[in-house]
Amino acid sequence: MTAQDKVVVISGAGSGIGRSVALALLQRGYKLVLTGRRAAALEETVALSKASAKQTHIVAADVGKPADVTRVFESAVKTFGRVDVLFNNAGIFPAKTLFEDITPEQWNEVVAVNFTGAFLMAQGAFRVMKDQKPQGGRIINNGSISAAVPRPNSAPYTSTKHAITGLTKSISLDGRKYNIACGQIDIGNAATALTGQMQTGIAQANGTTMVEPTMDVSDVGEAVAYMAGLPLSANVQFMTVMATAMPFIGRG
Repeated sequence: MTAQDKVVVISGAGSGIGRSVALALLQRGYKLVLTGRRAAALEETVALSKASAKQTHIVAADVGKPADVTRVFESAVKTFGRVDVLFNNAGIFPAKTLFEDITPEQWNEVVAVNFTGAFLMAQGAFRVMKDQKPQGGRIINNGSISAAVPRPNSAPYTSTKHAITGLTKSISLDGRKYNIACGQIDIGNAATALTGQMQTGIAQANGTTMVEPTMDVSDVGEAVAYMAGLPLSANVQFMTVMATAMPFIGRG
């Protein structure tokens, strides 16, 4: 199956990493279903890509709401007939908070988007991929280097990203019988609006503040495009793509 034959759903496609991945895949000819909370931001992604109207479809949705997720996949199938790849990307990075000061409301907000939302999107894609002909597809979860090593004062975010790793492994196992592959990309210091603080100084594990190197977010788009382009007989189970000189190896 060529790129032009594949349909990709991207959550959080209105900015940052989601937008970068969308642009990379549209350049390769994939058909894309772009979802996120703000339709205007999704429309901006399409405009930046200069893709044809027949190549893209927008669905404004909140991944934390089951009814919205159902609507995303129903709309994808109605528009393009199938779903071949999900880039499960939507997430939030809340303000850093001392562990002892995290409220239940703060915890639940992060879990609802970063973990429950990721589960709902993966389940929606899984159900379509299981039932379509030809059967199968690929789910790519956006983990984070925080899925392996935490930053200070980030317990809710770090916990959800560790949970994504367990979700990835479970989908990989449970999807085998349906020809569904699942992998995870762990990203470190891609330059987006969310990582601006890294270039002015960000808290380190030893209590200091340090400017950290970043990489161009387009490098993430290229990495996901590689994963998406593999035949279903091959899978990138885990990929780490990060700024070469960032404090990850040896962090903590």
